[in-house]
Amino acid sequence: MNKILCALLIGLLFIGSGCSQSGQVTTTEPPAATTSKPETKPAAQDSPVLKLVKTDVAWKQQLSEDQYYILRQKGTERAGTGKYLNHKEEGLYHCVGCSLPLFKSDAKFKSGTGWPSFYEPIDANYVLEIKDNSHGMVRTEIVCARCDGHLGHVFDDGPQPTGLRYCVNGNILEFKGKP
Repeated sequence: MNKILCALLIGLLFIGSGCSQSGQVTTTEPPAATTSKPETKPAAQDSPVLKLVKTDVAWKQQLSEDQYYILRQKGTERAGTGKYLNHKEEGLYHCVGCSLPLFKSDAKFKSGTGWPSFYEPIDANYVLEIKDNSHGMVRTEIVCARCDGHLGHVFDDGPQPTGLRYCVNGNILEFKGKP
């Protein structure tokens, strides 16, 4: 019993102390012995999004191998292979990890890059931006605000009205058409 209590306290300390330099709250997965159920907690003081925290085992059970690689390990699908690249139905694109609606179909545009591209998210609080210095370049990574899943990157070469291009891995999106 004492080992479980210690594991819970250590997990709470890690979760409670996770802040990035940008001031955004980050999370750590709870110790595997505590629970296998997802937990939610506020993403940030002013954010309307509750964080979804799952163990690595739970993510692997929920996601396909490709989705896990992209969403949880910051991978990228090969250009031109995502299932929503040429998709044109009206509706919303959701995060496959937590079902948070991320992008509207009317914000989608053909960028010619090989990945679905959008000029804005549904809500700025739903897609977080993180400085990414990997692979010898400086980019801005985008992640789901609810589950911290890697979505892709945002660039400043998109169309008006925003001038932005949210370049998203299509295999981590789930489309829900208009009813």
